[in-house]
Amino acid sequence: MRLNELERRLEKVAGFTSPSTRLEQYQTPAPLAARLLYHAALKGDIGGRRVGDLGCGTGILAIGAALIGAREVVGVDADETVLSIARENAERSGVEVTFLPGRIGDPGVSSSIGPCDTVVMNPPFGAQNVHADRPFIDTSLEIAPRVYGIFNAGSRQFVESYIAERGCVEEVIGGLLSIRRTFSFHTRDVREIAVEIMVISRKVA
Repeated sequence: MRLNELERRLEKVAGFTSPSTRLEQYQTPAPLAARLLYHAALKGDIGGRRVGDLGCGTGILAIGAALIGAREVVGVDADETVLSIARENAERSGVEVTFLPGRIGDPGVSSSIGPCDTVVMNPPFGAQNVHADRPFIDTSLEIAPRVYGIFNAGSRQFVESYIAERGCVEEVIGGLLSIRRTFSFHTRDVREIAVEIMVISRKVA
């Protein structure tokens, strides 16, 4: 599947109906999701792989991974209402994805997901809860040797320092996260935030 075809398919994935500020629920834009997934596929980290999507929301990354040949995909989110939307999205997209309820970082979540070859994720940036991204980083490196995550631009130094004993940032790709007016404190119809897709590799023990 070509990049533009993947993006078109992901444009059809329904977003949040009642997004939560506490959970920082913003829909990952299709162009950004497609770019992350296509890059991971070119690196050999999607096709035939078991892929986990942490904080999957309505499933855009998980569904995209399934569309481009992942052997098995598991998505996890703390919001069970959102998981219902994700399941409907997967069915409409014609792919099989296992969606599980769970708060990333809670005991037992990693074992319920199981070992993965690759993790894809758009974790919370910590705007509402400081360090909200840390459990996602921790869990991703616990269950997979390869991680593709979306972070605030300028986060590389923090991530490298945080994972220094466990992994390394192999590559950083700049991008834009377009956020539509969603909450009452938003003052513009669309706001574009500079982000970075980080490719992280776990250190071999």
